[in-house]
Formats: sequence, structure tokens, C-alpha cells
Amino acid sequence: SMSKVATVAHQVAIEAPHTLAPEKVLEHFGVKLDKGLTSKQVEENRAKYGSNELEEQEKKSLWELIWAQFEDLLVRILLLSALVSFALAFFDEKSGEEGWTAYVEPLVILLILGANAFVGVWQESNAEMALDALKKLQPDEASVLRDGNWKSIEAVGLVPGDLVEVKVGDRVPADMRMLKLNTTTIRIEQSQLTGESEPVAKEIELIDNHDPE
Repeated sequence: SMSKVATVAHQVAIEAPHTLAPEKVLEHFGVKLDKGLTSKQVEENRAKYGSNELEEQEKKSLWELIWAQFEDLLVRILLLSALVSFALAFFDEKSGEEGWTAYVEPLVILLILGANAFVGVWQESNAEMALDALKKLQPDEASVLRDGNWKSIEAVGLVPGDLVEVKVGDRVPADMRMLKLNTTTIRIEQSQLTGESEPVAKEIELIDNHDPE
């Protein structure tokens, strides 16, 4: 038979659900393993915590990304020092004899700041693309236990405390704590989140807080 596991989506209030026994997690949400949340609990949790989806953040323009790299105090100090160094070199009587070499110091500082801005913009752009990629990985539907009945709902409709069933080949629809395992083992492919090349085994037992998987 297909591997499947009942899990419970957790909320911000539980900082490390993997360090708690399944019974404690169920108790926290006031949910029974054979019943799931009631319709009333679902509505209350949805009103309190919102939808199960990544927040849509307004994308910054290229100019805004570049400007953001110069908001750091240290960067501004270096920029100011480059301008002061340039002004001193320009008004120095010896600068005419030295030629462009008199401006080496401010030019080097400006080049470093430019490289720093380029790297910063590149990292910000990569972060936005990674977030978009994660949104595409989110499944459309999830199997959830509510009012004692299993039903298929849109994954975005999950709320903290929901009991979710995951089968072989399914995409995990939310951040969850495993409660019950119907096969000997289950391994999750999470390279998009952690960069790990191999699927990671998940367990029902408590996991040390210093080594969470």
C-alpha cells in the first residue's frame, strides 16, 4: 500500500513542534486525531492566522534595489569619504602634476561600492526568484480531516491545527508535524528548501532541538 502519514499544520505559537510529543501538539490545538478540527475551529483559526500561502510582496524596481544597497550607514560613510577624497585631489595643486593617479583612492572606493551594489542587487533578485519558485511548488489540493471526515480541499484553505494526509508522490501542502505513520518509513524531498541532494527521513519521535530535520 502507499505510504501515508497524518500530520498537523502548526502555527507561530509553537516554535519547535518537532521537540514536542504528538499528544502535546494535538492538545495545543484542541484537536483529536480521529476527528480533526471542527468547522467552527477552522473558521476561528482562519480569521486569526489567515490563508495557507506565502505572502505576496511588492516587487522592487531595479532603481529601488540599487538605492537599497546605499542605505547602510557604513556604505554611506565610504561614499562620503570617496567624495571628500575626490574633492581634495581636485583642489590639490599637485594633482595637475600627478594626473589621473591623484584620483586612484576615490576611484577604488567607488569601484568597491559599485561591486557591492551589484552583488546586493543580484542576491535580492535571486531571493525573489526563489520565492516565486516556492510558490509554484505549493500543491493545489490537500487531504484533510475535519468534523470526523476526510475531504479534499484547496491547500490554501488549510489552517493551523488541521490534520493532513500525505501519500507517496504528494507535495507537502504546509509546514507540518508528523503524528502517525502507516508505513515503516517516509522520506521527504526538500532540496528546494535546504539544498540537500537526498530525500530526508522523517520520524514521529521527538527530535533534538539542536538537530532538527
